[in-house]
Amino acid sequence: MRRLDEQQSVRLQKKEALERKGIDPYPARSARTHSIESALSEFEALSQEKKEVTIAGRVIQIRAHGGSTFLTLSDGDSAFQVYLKKNELGSDLYEQWIHTIDIGDFFDFSGTMFRTKKGEPTLLATRMVILSKSLLPIPEQYYGLKDTETRLRKRYLDLLANRETRALFEKKSVFWQTIRTFLLERSFLEVETPVLESIPGGADAKPFTTYYDALDENRYLRISLELPLKRLLVGGFERVFEIGRIFRNEGISPEHLQDYTQMEFYWAYADYEDLMVLTKTLYAQIAERLHGTTRVSTHGKTVDFGSEWQRYDYFEEFKNRVGLSLESATPDQLREKVRGSGIDLDRNAGKGKMIDALYKKFVRPTLVEPGFLLDPPVEVEPLAKRHPTKPDRVQRMQIMTWGTELGKGFSELNDPVDQRKRFEEQMKLREAGDDEAQRLDEDFLEALEYGMPPAAGFGMSERFFAYLMDKPVRETVLFPPLRKESSEEKDHDRIS
Repeated sequence: MRRLDEQQSVRLQKKEALERKGIDPYPARSARTHSIESALSEFEALSQEKKEVTIAGRVIQIRAHGGSTFLTLSDGDSAFQVYLKKNELGSDLYEQWIHTIDIGDFFDFSGTMFRTKKGEPTLLATRMVILSKSLLPIPEQYYGLKDTETRLRKRYLDLLANRETRALFEKKSVFWQTIRTFLLERSFLEVETPVLESIPGGADAKPFTTYYDALDENRYLRISLELPLKRLLVGGFERVFEIGRIFRNEGISPEHLQDYTQMEFYWAYADYEDLMVLTKTLYAQIAERLHGTTRVSTHGKTVDFGSEWQRYDYFEEFKNRVGLSLESATPDQLREKVRGSGIDLDRNAGKGKMIDALYKKFVRPTLVEPGFLLDPPVEVEPLAKRHPTKPDRVQRMQIMTWGTELGKGFSELNDPVDQRKRFEEQMKLREAGDDEAQRLDEDFLEALEYGMPPAAGFGMSERFFAYLMDKPVRETVLFPPLRKESSEEKDHDRIS
């Protein structure tokens, strides 16, 4: 087998040969008059009129036959056959290009349309202009490539070789656009808030740390969109949302990445009951847009987002699955249950962390039908409003389907005194060694002291899209974080 660097050397020689003849292998403009799709759709009229058209794209196949050559040209969405004929281009030009062109090069081809004896729509080229000379051939192993790690590491080749990969990310664009349009139609205002924060807040997560040279201060990449958006409610906006990247310095799993896209919205004068009505409609609409139906079959189970959703009570589900009553369970009992269940949890973990760990192991996997998991203990949600008749619980709902959480919202805590107490409890956990516990944010507390209206907030991430596509979340990200390749792996990748 030839090494790719040897093939690269041959292509470099072709590039230099073009330059010696005064031909720019990388011109700035294309003379394209029709995309390949439009050329195909207008083919009959264009061929009858003998109208000259110019199409552009990447050469993906070459078939030479003496004094003529057939090429297949692709612009990513469609492909078209191009016919090069020596007596049409001229002998010198034909010989020049037939010895210079390679699979992977980009070209403009101008000419007229006709149909071959086999009925294939074809462009008879009378002019050709190189647009980009490729210096590396696409390795054959990428066509039909199944190795996930390689596909993710060289995603550009995956996109080039596998149409289904491109289709996946076209659907992902539809996913986010559906959410954005849904909220804009309901008078929500889209905003942007800082990625770099002085105090990371809004979630139990370990942040990434960076350094802000201009301010001579440490900064944190945000772990949530929540606290800046709630400040906007204090400032008078009633409906706001943001779709943006957040960063959590935690492990990778089929459901988790360290940086990912999340949407959060905040809605003044609403509560979590209003959220349940709104989000049920949103999720059904997303499923309909992506699958053409609200019935979705993934992860071995068909669910219907258009059906009546379940209402799961957190305390009841916990007691049934874990065997402990959250109304009476002590921290020692919870700790003993955690240890006996083989859950890896820091010995300094607080009550909320232990409850959450047991819930994730025993309760969450059983909640398969679309539904809302309601009213967890106050220890697990420091930013939610207490339930008016059950003060040991908070008004939170989690959207559960396929045994995982696909969104979370709650009636927002707007009592600054209660919020301060909860932050102080979180700080005690941090001092005891919990580096994911939330930090006390004095600026946010001051904002609450000016008054924030009653409100509901909701967040969802691209995990929902991954589940709708029946794929691990990192396969639905264009460039997911991966470990660096070893030198041996790099050498292997450079063999065709």
